[in-house]
Order: sequence, then C-alpha cells, then structure tokens
Amino acid sequence: MSRRIYIDQTHLRGHVTGIERVARDLFAPEQLAPHDVRLLRSRGLPAMIAAQQIGLPLRGLRDRDALFVFPGFPPGPLCAALGDRCILYVHDTFLLTRPEDLSWKSRLYMAPSFGLAMRYGRRFLVNSRTTGRELRQLCRPDALVALLRPAVGDVFGLAGLPAGRPTPAPGEPLRLLAIGTIEPRKDYPAAIAIVGALNRMGVPAELHVVGRVGWGRHAFLDDPPAFLTLHGYVDDAGLRRLVERSHLLISTSKAEGLGLPLLEVQHGGLPVAAPEGPVFAEVLGASGLFLRPDDPEGSASALAAWARGGRLAAAADAARGNVSAWNAAARADAARFSDFLARGVAAYAESGTVATT
Repeated sequence: MSRRIYIDQTHLRGHVTGIERVARDLFAPEQLAPHDVRLLRSRGLPAMIAAQQIGLPLRGLRDRDALFVFPGFPPGPLCAALGDRCILYVHDTFLLTRPEDLSWKSRLYMAPSFGLAMRYGRRFLVNSRTTGRELRQLCRPDALVALLRPAVGDVFGLAGLPAGRPTPAPGEPLRLLAIGTIEPRKDYPAAIAIVGALNRMGVPAELHVVGRVGWGRHAFLDDPPAFLTLHGYVDDAGLRRLVERSHLLISTSKAEGLGLPLLEVQHGGLPVAAPEGPVFAEVLGASGLFLRPDDPEGSASALAAWARGGRLAAAADAARGNVSAWNAAARADAARFSDFLARGVAAYAESGTVATT
C-alpha cells in the first residue's frame, strides 16, 4: 500500500553537512518507493521557522492519512497533534544531555523543541543502539524507538586507495587526521595534547584538522602549535588527498550519536583511533584503537605502539571489513523500516527495536 510521506527538509540550504546528507539520503524518494514522498523545503530562516512551527502541523491536520518525518530539526510543539504520524529521526541526544556544548541558537530553538518531543513523541528512529538507549531514558515509556542505521557511502572516493597503510619511514612524521567542526564537543584540545605528547616522547607527529570554525571559544586558534595544520572546509577531492597522506584518523569527541566520518574514512582503509565509550565501540568494533583523551601520555604511547610493527596495515584491512559489516546491518534496518511503512509497528521484532517499552 502506497502512503503519502512528507519529509521535513526545511533546514537544508546551501552547504550540506554529513548529518544532513544522512538525513537526505535515508529518506530520499527512491529509497522509500513506492510511497508518495514529498520533500518540503524553505528559502530562508524565517520561512523555515514558520514551516516547522505552523506550516507542517497545519498540513498534517489537512492531510490526515499522511506520515511526517523529521530527520533534522525536532518538530514544533503543534506537531503533537499528529500523534503516531509524527516520526522523528534522532542523530544524538546532546541537545538535552550536553547543554554546555550547544551554540546559543541550539539552546534557544532546537533544545526546547527536542525536549517537548520527548514528552509527546511516539515514534522515533535512531542511528545507533547507543543513541537508542540514551533516547529511551528521555522519551515517554510507550514510544517506539527503532533502529535505522544509515548506510555509509564512499562519498570521498576512497575505495580505490591501495590496500594496507604504510608505516611512517624513519624520521617521517606520523600524520593524524581529524574531521569535524571546531566546536566544544569535538574536544580538539585533547587531540592537540595527545599529538604534543607524541612529539615529546620522540615520535614526530602532525595533526591535520578538517572542519570550519563553529561556535565557542578556542584558545588554540590564537597560538596553534607548529605540528597543527588547520585546513578549514575542504571539498571531497581535497579530503581524499589528505586521507592518502594520513596514517590514521583520530577522534577525541566528548559525545557522538554515531560519528559518521569514522566510518566514511574506513572505505579507504584508514585506521581510526577514538575515545573509549559505548558508541565508538558499537561503530568501530574490533577495527578501532580506543583511547582516553584525558590521558594524553597514555594515549600517545598506545598510538606509537599501534604505528609500529606493521599494525597499521592490519588495521587498514579491519577498517574496510568494519564499514562493509556496518552497511550490511544498515540494509537490514532499511528493509525493516520499509516493512514498518506498510504494516506499522508489527514490522519491528525485538531485533529491530532498541530497549523495551
């Protein structure tokens, strides 16, 4: 049975981030065929706010058979009237759990709407089991929380890179790549401290950061260390060149719902080092090296050991295998969601939901 499905894309304008790309691709018309998918856009910030707060709920009251999917911004409070027809895709929960790391715009607009959605929302999709468990602590107990992990495409064209990852030659610096907006949650000072510790222990190392400067105060931008290179935003071809020259990707993020770049670079066999924590363990499995960003000396020692003795080549093979396994799980999630659109909540067996109601 074909259903009419409205997808809120009113927040998509100009440059599309990784999270926005996931939201766009997961709910693309070709992915949801044979349903009648209607993408809702806006031409500016005032139009976006008007659509999210008033336009979408009014449309829902007029079209009482349609589903409404919110894959980016939380729905406005009037969307409570949509009941089970309102579906929110949740990338992470830090709008409520880490208010100290939010921009003022997020604190003012997104966090209150997300908090209200936890009270009235009945249908949630999540990008990882970790996000689902965290969401279950916030939402109403009778809500459906279902897995819809995104397939991770080779958006940077990395699959053709040679197998294995070369160990740095004597005197060659260990090149670490970090990807993400410069904002408090990413905790770039921890990555800088780890690379600084590598250099102090006699392992020459460089840190290359790809990402625009976002919100917050960042002292390291005033006087960056010599081993730090800030690339700002780079296009896909530029990122591919950086991956070719890098020995591993490092993340020191305080919190993630998924950590998309960690999987994206694995198409090119780039080993990934990330903080200890549930979401990183879920996403990387045995392919990752897990660090404690609050212990730069210990993390540097672990990285130095990983870079020696041919371990990078083995880690590169594990990286490619991990992203392949992730995409297989994502395809199974997509099939369950398609079944949900046809049959409702009965489509979700225990393996398709997160935690219990």
